[in-house]
Amino acid sequence: MAGKLSTWFVLSSGSSSHGWNDDCKKHYFSLRLFPRSLVSCKMRPQRSSNRPQAKKIFPAQLPQSDNLVPDGSGHSDSENTDDISALSSNSISKDIVAIQRYDDRNSSNKLNLSIGADKVNELSTVNIQDVIGMIRNAEKNIHILNQARIHAIEDLEKILGEKETLQREINSLEMRLAETDARIRVAAQDKIHVELLQDHLEKLQTEMSNRNEIQDIVLRSPDRQTRVLSEELNILRNENMSLKNDLMRLQEELSEVKKTDERVEMLEKERSILESSLKELEYKLTYSQEDDSQLSTLRSEYETLWDKVEHLQGLLDKSTSQADQAILVLQQNQELRKKVERLEESLEDASIYKLSSEKLQQYNDLMQQKIKLLDERLERSDAEIHSYVQLYQDSVKEFQDTLDNLKEESKKKASGKHVDMPWEFWSRLLVMFDAWSLEKKIDGDEAKLLRDMTWKKDTRIHDVYMECKDKNERETITAFRKLTSLSSSPGLHVIHIAAEMAPVAKVGGLGDVLSALSKALQKKGHLVEIILPKYDCMQYESIQDLRVLDIVVESYFDGQLFKNKIWVGTVEGLPVYFIEPLHPAKFFWRGKTYGEPDDLKRFSFFSRAALELLYQAGKKPDIIHCHDWQTAFVAPLYWDIYAPKGLNSARICFTCHNFEYQGTAPAAEIASCGLDIHHLNRPDRMQDHSSTDRINPVKGAIVYSNIVTTVSPTYAQEVRTSKGGQGLHATLNAHAKKFVGILNGIDTDAWNPATDGYLRFQYNANDLDGKAENKKALRRHLGLSIANSRRPLVGCITRLVPQKGVHLIRHAIYRALELGGQFVLLGSSPVPSIHREFEEIANKFQTHEHVRLILKYDEALSHTIYAASDMFIIPSIFEPCGLTQMIAMRYGAIPIVRKTGGLNDSVFDVDDDTIPVQLRNGFTFVTPDEQGFNGAYDRAFNHYNSDSEGWQELMRKVMSIDFSWDTSAAQYEELYQQSVAKARAVNRAAG
Repeated sequence: MAGKLSTWFVLSSGSSSHGWNDDCKKHYFSLRLFPRSLVSCKMRPQRSSNRPQAKKIFPAQLPQSDNLVPDGSGHSDSENTDDISALSSNSISKDIVAIQRYDDRNSSNKLNLSIGADKVNELSTVNIQDVIGMIRNAEKNIHILNQARIHAIEDLEKILGEKETLQREINSLEMRLAETDARIRVAAQDKIHVELLQDHLEKLQTEMSNRNEIQDIVLRSPDRQTRVLSEELNILRNENMSLKNDLMRLQEELSEVKKTDERVEMLEKERSILESSLKELEYKLTYSQEDDSQLSTLRSEYETLWDKVEHLQGLLDKSTSQADQAILVLQQNQELRKKVERLEESLEDASIYKLSSEKLQQYNDLMQQKIKLLDERLERSDAEIHSYVQLYQDSVKEFQDTLDNLKEESKKKASGKHVDMPWEFWSRLLVMFDAWSLEKKIDGDEAKLLRDMTWKKDTRIHDVYMECKDKNERETITAFRKLTSLSSSPGLHVIHIAAEMAPVAKVGGLGDVLSALSKALQKKGHLVEIILPKYDCMQYESIQDLRVLDIVVESYFDGQLFKNKIWVGTVEGLPVYFIEPLHPAKFFWRGKTYGEPDDLKRFSFFSRAALELLYQAGKKPDIIHCHDWQTAFVAPLYWDIYAPKGLNSARICFTCHNFEYQGTAPAAEIASCGLDIHHLNRPDRMQDHSSTDRINPVKGAIVYSNIVTTVSPTYAQEVRTSKGGQGLHATLNAHAKKFVGILNGIDTDAWNPATDGYLRFQYNANDLDGKAENKKALRRHLGLSIANSRRPLVGCITRLVPQKGVHLIRHAIYRALELGGQFVLLGSSPVPSIHREFEEIANKFQTHEHVRLILKYDEALSHTIYAASDMFIIPSIFEPCGLTQMIAMRYGAIPIVRKTGGLNDSVFDVDDDTIPVQLRNGFTFVTPDEQGFNGAYDRAFNHYNSDSEGWQELMRKVMSIDFSWDTSAAQYEELYQQSVAKARAVNRAAG
């Protein structure tokens, strides 16, 4: 539009070759671009017959717009915008055409416009800048009009769309109406036809009457005429009957036509109703989207409220039952109180009035019985207290003996000549000596002597190593061979064969136990080595000095020999051997540790290869310690195959960390690793209790091991019952003399709030300010409310499996909110249904200010949750040992646990008067249901809220408890030494 205006302006201001004179140009220019107030009043069309065409140039009425831009010429907005808004592309193009036509006729016709002299003078004085401003304003206004036209077109398209929809509905109604009209026309024709038939009927009736008269006459005529007439009469009768039938049919059609008329009226009414309904629907449609959004919001609020109502209803039912129980107890107490009052009154009466001797004797007998009952209860209480005191004294004595032994060992070490270097140094030397022995660079005796000197941390070993740091391997070996002098071993040689080890290959608690126990035994002066599979998914960055040995160990499997690469390295100061099978099945290159269909083949192959490594390396360990079903094959393989070969110096120790996992399989599968099926598939050896053609590796390890342990004393008692033994209770009872439960410990160096690198604020039992700061930091990190610093925070870190009591964990989340607390869960579930359930709970509380669920494992976050929590729940259905409660107490979080397995051996209820006060450290319950859990949970919250100082004292107490591996390692050490001593005594007697 603006382009057209500009073009016109150039044309109008061009040379006179177009045939315009200056007056015409000025008059037209002023008429089209200047305000109407300047020109409209003075225009007078002349009466010449050649002038009508010029009228097309001037529109009679210009459209007005409120959005047009004023020209700034000083006139009012209404006057200026009226004329400027009238400029459009159509009017301008028409004007140009008219001007061109007029220009062609200029030779014969000239334009004469009558304009007042005063206005002409005004126009001649108009500044060209004002004209340009007007043109620009006009262009802006035209642009605005175009935008308005576009919006109008969009609105028109919407209206047309709605119109099409309505038109379709109207068309359908019109079709229905046309059908109704057609029916009406058919009914009208039928009605006319009926009327014609009625007339015809009347005529027939008239004829019938006439024929009846003729019949009377015929009756008097001769017989021939009579017969003819009778025949005609019969024909007429038949016609009459058919006409009657037609008449009845037409009457029925007429009634149907009447019904059709009624239907037409009903359709007309329906049409009007549909039209009104259509309008109403159009009106409602405008609000439908808002209603939908409100409805979805209300629906979500309704579901939330309904969940709360159901939850409150459950709480009400529980509260009602508890109230009923409380009322019964109260009534019983009142009755007892009344009886006591009556007894007191009776005693007073007896003392005042000196009742008769018979009544007095009765009262005396009754009192004697009560005194006897009280004495019996007192004796039982004294016996229990005495047993606990005796247990405590035995523990103190055992601790004192251990302390004395440690002091003696310390004195012995102080008197000897050794170098205080870290165990990583000595482990590196041991790995180096074993590598030389395997590679046949030194003989077995030299390797044994060098190992002995390393065990004693001999200064000469250290000195030679430091001198040879810059020499080659041959010179180093020559230097160490000079140190081959006889020396006695300072401790035991223990080799662990396992599927896990923290941190390089950790799946569960087994990895933590193996690392911590090995380090604790190493600190006691024993040589500890570990053999693991070389998984492709290991944490290789945690292995120092990893290298492959220049040897290949061949082991038997499936009737042939397979080669194995042997790797060595150190993990947290412990020497570790990694076996890499060169088997086509790639047993340990699966991207995970467990969970493969051929797990039994994988780990039976590894167990055989581990023993083959010991045999070919010429090692003579004192203890071979295997763990769980994955390496349970070691025990029968050792005694049936390798002891006859000469690898017979060791005693076998087997530890089952969880009897729920036993690795049962068809009996034929154990033949792959070389075990004799017929020899072992017997009820007293490896045959599983469930079937005669299945074997049980755990059962075989129990039978063939010299020492059998599990991870807590209470769990050891539970698995000897039919309920907890998972089918092995009979075997365990048969071998009860060698079966013992030893409570696991924790790595107090890794789990130490005073030095924990994962925490923003370190703290200890004497300074708990850091714990409060960690609590505040965790709340901010998870987006929880920090308004009330005293609001208790409950933590839970666990695998979400049925064993861990997931129904009680779910209940604890909601119960914490009811009691005014906060709840944080860290964990994941391998069970799809449980994972989905807790995902729904996590989504429900995703933005809640007091609950947060993190459904994964995060090592750094776990440390922070331990440090921030006031309480920690472990509501396990069964728990062999459990490390969570120990770590929680280490960080000052009070445990709330079910009395089972290792939880029963490490957590003692603060309100249990039968437990010495110094041992009480948490809250416990027995029955694994919501009512039992609430008993401990509610008591913990009440204690926290009502006794702040007492809670602080309880925190300091639990943080001071020693859950290190020192005590547990000492028990394993004693078992090792006893078993080795018995074996040596037997060997001496046999020799």
